[in-house]
Amino acid sequence: MEDFMTLKKQLCFAIYETAGEFNKLYSSVLQPFGLTYPQYLVLLALWEEDGVTVKELGEKLNLGTGTLTPMAARMEVNGWLRKERSKADERKVFIYLEEKARTEKLTITSKVAKVIQSCQIELEDYEQLMKQLNTLQNKIKERRL
Repeated sequence: MEDFMTLKKQLCFAIYETAGEFNKLYSSVLQPFGLTYPQYLVLLALWEEDGVTVKELGEKLNLGTGTLTPMAARMEVNGWLRKERSKADERKVFIYLEEKARTEKLTITSKVAKVIQSCQIELEDYEQLMKQLNTLQNKIKERRL
């Protein structure tokens, strides 16, 4: 019987390798827009709910302010979003989509959908993978508590 403790038998390594392949796949689609994969995730979150605080966005994406703040600054310079300090509470900074992000949404999401479809992942398999990964993530989180 093969040793379970080999690299290729590790679930963590399989997930790590798959995440790397997804990053490459998405990067190839997003590069023409001048976006990185993490910046695309920011747009996805803001397309769901625009006008959230930096803190709320960081929590949604599981990113610290040390990562999110410079990323948002680059996206602001490139015309994807804008930051506004709250008039009621100057400690809060809200992030809003710019027109460029609204205009390019359909083009970006269509190209992403097309490249994912090119991987020939059936909808049923996709949904099953999502369910299994969410279950796995929750079990790992529960373990930490």
